Amino acid sequence: MNQDYIKPNPWSILEEGFDPERVQSSESLFSLGNGAMGQRANFEENYSGETFQGSYIGGVYYPDKTRVGWWKNGYPEYFAKVLNAPNWIGINVFVGEVQLDLNSCKSVKNFRRELNMREGWYKRSFVATLSNDIEIEVNATRFLSLEYDEIGAIKYQLKLLNSDAKVIFSPYLDSGIKNRDSNWDDKFWNTTNIEGSGNRAFIEAHTMKTNFATCTFMQADLFLNGENQNPEFNPKNDELTTSFSIEGEFIKGDAIDLIKFGGYTSSRYHEASQLIDAANSALDLAVNIGFDGLLKKQIQAWAEIWEMSDIAIDVDVKAQQGIRFNIFQLNQTYLGKDSRLNIGPKGFTGEKYGGSTYWDTEAYCLPFYMATKSQTVAWSLLEYRYNHLEKAIDNAKLLGFKNGAALYPMVTMNGEECHNEWEITFQEIHRNGAIAFAIYNYYRYTGDYSYIPEMGLEVLIGIARFWHQRVNWSAKKEKYVMLGVTGPNEYENNINNNWYTNYLAKWCIEFTVEQIQKVKEGYPEDYDRIIAHTKVNDSELESWTDVASNMYFPKSKKKGVFLQQDGFLDKELVKVEDLDNSERPINQKWSWDRILRSPYIKQADVLQGFYFFEDHFSQKQLERHFDFYEPFTVHESSLSPCVHSIQAAKLGRMEQAYKFYLRTSRLDLDDYNKEVEEGLHITSMAGTWMSIVEGFGGMRVLDDKLNFTPQIPEEWDSYSFKINFRNRIIKVTVTKDGSSYELSGNEEMSIRVNNERVVLIPNKAVKV
Repeated sequence: MNQDYIKPNPWSILEEGFDPERVQSSESLFSLGNGAMGQRANFEENYSGETFQGSYIGGVYYPDKTRVGWWKNGYPEYFAKVLNAPNWIGINVFVGEVQLDLNSCKSVKNFRRELNMREGWYKRSFVATLSNDIEIEVNATRFLSLEYDEIGAIKYQLKLLNSDAKVIFSPYLDSGIKNRDSNWDDKFWNTTNIEGSGNRAFIEAHTMKTNFATCTFMQADLFLNGENQNPEFNPKNDELTTSFSIEGEFIKGDAIDLIKFGGYTSSRYHEASQLIDAANSALDLAVNIGFDGLLKKQIQAWAEIWEMSDIAIDVDVKAQQGIRFNIFQLNQTYLGKDSRLNIGPKGFTGEKYGGSTYWDTEAYCLPFYMATKSQTVAWSLLEYRYNHLEKAIDNAKLLGFKNGAALYPMVTMNGEECHNEWEITFQEIHRNGAIAFAIYNYYRYTGDYSYIPEMGLEVLIGIARFWHQRVNWSAKKEKYVMLGVTGPNEYENNINNNWYTNYLAKWCIEFTVEQIQKVKEGYPEDYDRIIAHTKVNDSELESWTDVASNMYFPKSKKKGVFLQQDGFLDKELVKVEDLDNSERPINQKWSWDRILRSPYIKQADVLQGFYFFEDHFSQKQLERHFDFYEPFTVHESSLSPCVHSIQAAKLGRMEQAYKFYLRTSRLDLDDYNKEVEEGLHITSMAGTWMSIVEGFGGMRVLDDKLNFTPQIPEEWDSYSFKINFRNRIIKVTVTKDGSSYELSGNEEMSIRVNNERVVLIPNKAVKV
């Protein structure tokens, strides 16, 4: 049974009623971020119940030394921990000498949370009766500024409902924060300075080993019925915290507002010696603009984002809420302002998985950012990989590869591999292919070839060299084989000839050879520079081509399908529908040994190849492979439903496509995988966008032209979205009666709809 307490709403995530069992799940679902920092939706006031406190600063991490029982040569030295940063949101509240704590109140009524996605703010309200029988109402509003991304703001309002009372607010900063997991119980932070003056306070701390210097800061002011009270501030510092208390005697009916500004400055953007000065400047700015002024700018910034990225669905509220939640969280996580940052699988909502970059970025996120932002944002994502090329070469050297072969990491913060599960770190090498495919996909979509001669070709050469060295010649098969790998289906480890990996390797080599020739002919200066650096020669290219031309692909003539790997048909092929529900999810109910011997597929594997290379195969081939593999797929990866939704739509199976869409769009809202309290599945959220645009909308780039084959789920009356295609904005609207296309700008362009040429005239909807 999935959770169902989130109220359907087209623009907000809503929770009504206080349930301690839901607190940690809601802390994930109501998370905030602005691309530079983020935080779980923890309560500002003290909470003694089960909670997962989490605040995060983009790019700040700790290299937790690897801990394994049996060390293997080539093992990464550390696992990068996304660091739980010092907490700035805290406000201890005392009413009549009793501390406000929802876990110990006599009663909590009218509890409500709202994450307003249209405007980018989070609000929580409730009426509580404390142990001294004083009844209060609290309304707390919070946001992280998109425009000024070092600043967060809180308006914490308390009303006395049934009694006069003394009220004490004690806003604080706390650097005594720990991650939930530590391999060696290491200390991740070193607090170096605590200071404050008046209503401002600062904690300077640096990360151990990586030495990121940070300053966590705050300022608080007290207002009574809208008037600043200019109260006396009583400071208190200890080894890890700083706070000040503001107190007063208030009468029944008073509305008391504490306005708190806070956030982080870091040595990623300022000199370490100037962090407090930078924090004071940020606070000066916040105070000058004010809470309401900052909120107005926040609403404007989100309006600009939604103007381009919104997908509007008519009549299906849960589907609408799901897609907007996914788009909202993607924009909270990454805005493309800093090419050193990337899109972590949990974003700013939790610590699981560590690292900031997986292959998810290239395979799933790039299309979303290409189509909803300027192409400079997608360029930044590709530039990130180019900047890590030398470390990818070093990663390959550690495993015995030579001559500039590059193995990009499965998980990384700075280009170094920092994932330490053997079957993933060493065997899930298909991530190399996703990066090469992203380079191709960027050019295919944007029409901008310049990335390849400037940066991309060197990346492709390193990847092609890796594939060339990774294969073995099989005398028995008279083909090149790939042994000891893990495909996208992580429920099979250390298998031979994963079809998807072998196909990617062949394609990567052929694409690289093609680009070398293209750069040679069209960009001779870049070509000379690249050849001088990489020392690629004709003999090497011939050797690569030999591998690509003679790659082995496992297949079953009897079943008419490519096999996921050599031994797939040796398994007991019991379909998922024949599993008892009590056995699901198998990753929580079964032993790993049982999973590895089963036929069950975590996510699209062969079908991932059919998604990337759809135009290499016929519709009939896709249908045959979909019908063979999907019945064995348990979809226990967040990355799985979106690919299957797109392919079901391609096959005209809209009922199935819609079912997969709902699963991907509401994966976290309905907690399909029973793990949302650990954080959200950020990277798979881009797949939700793809399910509509590429799945239902049928958007493709074929023969250098934009194509649509639109369909609509039975449950919807209409849906619409915008895309930025080669700096041309097109709005697509699909109804049960057909589709329409409206081009912004000054010049007409042609597209294809259902294989027919359609000419778009600027600012005029063309109906098909």
